[in-house]
Amino acid sequence: MSETTVKTTLRDSAAMRWTALLLLALAMFCSYIFMDILSPIKDLMAETRGWDSTAFGTMQGAETFLNVFVFFLIFAGIILDKMGVRFTAVLSGAVMLVGAVIKWYAVSGSFIGSGLENWFTANLNYIPVFDELGVSPFYRGMPASAKLAACGFMIFGCGCEMAGITVSRGIVKWFKGRETALAMGSEMALARLGVATCMIFSPFFAKLGGQVDVSRSVAFGVVLLCIALIMFIVYFFMDRKLDAQTGEAEDKDDPFKVSDIGQILRSGGFWLVALLCVLYYSAIFPFQKYAVNMLQCNLTFHEVDPASFWGGSAVTIVQYIIMLVVAATSFSSNFVKGRNLKYTLLGIAVLALIVYCYMGYMRQSAETVFAVFPLLAVGITPILGNYVDHKGKAASMLLLGSLLLVFCHLTFAFVLPAFKGNAVGGVVVAYLTILVLGASFSLVPAALWPSVPKLVDSKIIGSAYALIFWIQNIGLWLFPLLIGKVLDKTNPGVTDPTQYNYTAPLVMLACLGIAALLLGLLLKVVDRKKHLGLEEPNITE
Repeated sequence: MSETTVKTTLRDSAAMRWTALLLLALAMFCSYIFMDILSPIKDLMAETRGWDSTAFGTMQGAETFLNVFVFFLIFAGIILDKMGVRFTAVLSGAVMLVGAVIKWYAVSGSFIGSGLENWFTANLNYIPVFDELGVSPFYRGMPASAKLAACGFMIFGCGCEMAGITVSRGIVKWFKGRETALAMGSEMALARLGVATCMIFSPFFAKLGGQVDVSRSVAFGVVLLCIALIMFIVYFFMDRKLDAQTGEAEDKDDPFKVSDIGQILRSGGFWLVALLCVLYYSAIFPFQKYAVNMLQCNLTFHEVDPASFWGGSAVTIVQYIIMLVVAATSFSSNFVKGRNLKYTLLGIAVLALIVYCYMGYMRQSAETVFAVFPLLAVGITPILGNYVDHKGKAASMLLLGSLLLVFCHLTFAFVLPAFKGNAVGGVVVAYLTILVLGASFSLVPAALWPSVPKLVDSKIIGSAYALIFWIQNIGLWLFPLLIGKVLDKTNPGVTDPTQYNYTAPLVMLACLGIAALLLGLLLKVVDRKKHLGLEEPNITE
C-alpha cells in the first residue's frame, strides 16, 4: 500500500475517526441509560410492584447471568474476532433492544393479571443445579414481574457486554498508534453521561402527570436503544468503507482458534488487569444501582410544593440543559489550544456545575443529587487519557483510582450518616463525595482499557476483552444480589425503603477497593520486572 493511499483513508482523517468514536459513544450512552433505568426509582418499584431489596438486587444481578454462567461473553469475543467489529456492533444493538422490550412488558400494567404473570408466579421457583450452587437468577416468592424483568435484563446484558467489547475493539482499530487512551477515555466520559441522564429522567417519566407509572421510564430507555441500533448501523457503513480503503478483512485471513484463549490466560499481566477490573467495577456499577436509595436513607429532604417551579416538570429540562453545558464546556476545554478560551470554558463549566448542584438541592431529590456523578469525569477523563497516551503511568493511575474509591465508600458509610438532619451539610458532603467517586471512575478506563493491547496479540484482542468482561461480569452479577441480601439481613423489620442502614454494604464495597489497591501495587511491581509497558506512553514520539 503506497504512502499516498494511507493518507487518504478515513482512519487518517481526525474528523472521520472521531466521528466513528462519536457513533460508538452515543450507542453506549443509550445503553448506560437503560442499564440503570430502574435504579433511581427503587422505592417506586417497592411501592408499585412489591419488589423488596432482595428482589431488586436479584433482578439487577440477572443482567450478567447469561454472560457469566452460559459463557455468552466468551462466545461474543469469538464472534467479534471471527465476524469483525461492524457485524458484532449491529448484532449487539439488536440483542439489547429485544431484551429491553421484554423488561418493559414485565413492569407494564399489561403484565399485571395476565396469564404470563400467573405462569411466572407458578414457575421458575426452582432451577436444578443453579439452586444447589446458590447462583439461580430466581427464587421462590420472587415477584413474577421481577422474574420476567430479569429474563429481559439477561438478554439485554448479553447485548450490552457484547457492545462493550465491540466498542473497545473498534476504538483500537480506528485509533491504534494514535490517541487510543484519549479516545477510550472520551468514549467512556460521554457514555457515562447516560448515568446522569437516567438519574434525572427515569423518575421524571415515572411520575409524569402526577400519576406513577414505572413502565414509562423503561419505555424511555427502549426508545433510546432504538437510537443506539441506528448509531451502530451508521458505524457499520463507515467501518466497511474503511476496510475497502485499507484492504483489511476484519481478521478473516487469520481466523480465531480456541488455543488463542490459552495464550491469553498464560499472561500474568492479563490476569492482574482482569482481577483488578472485577474488583474495581464491582464496587462501582452495583453501587450505582443502590446509590439513589442510599442517599434517600442518609439525607434529610423536605417535601417540595408541586405547584412551585422546583416541584414542576420544567425544572427537569432546565437542569438537564445546565448539565449538558457543564459536560460540553469541560469536555471541549481539553481540545482548544488558546489559553484564554480554555480557561473561559472551564470557568463556565464550574459556574454551571454550581448552578446545577444548587438546583439539585432545591429540588430535594436524591436522584438529582447523584446525577452529578459523571460530570467531573467528563471533564478530566480526556486529560487523563491524553496523559497516558503521551506520558504513560497507567498502572499508577489505577492505584490512585482504587485509593479514591475506598475513601468515597467509607465516607458514604460513616461520614454522610453523621449529617443526617443537616439538610445543607449532608447534601454538600454527598455532592463532593460523588464528584470524587466520578473522578476515580474516570481514572480506571483511561488507564486500564488502553493497556490490554499491550498484553496480547492484536488478532485476539476481541477475545481478551471478552475474557476480561466475563471475569468482570462475575462481580457485576454477584454484588447487586449481595447488596440486596445484606440490606434485608441488616435491616430486619424495615418496611420503609427510605429508612435502610447502608453501612454494611458500603463497608463491603470499600473492602473491594482495598483489594483492588493491593492488586494495583502488585501490577506495578510485575510491570517493572517484566517490562509490560503499562507505565509507557501509547504514542512514541
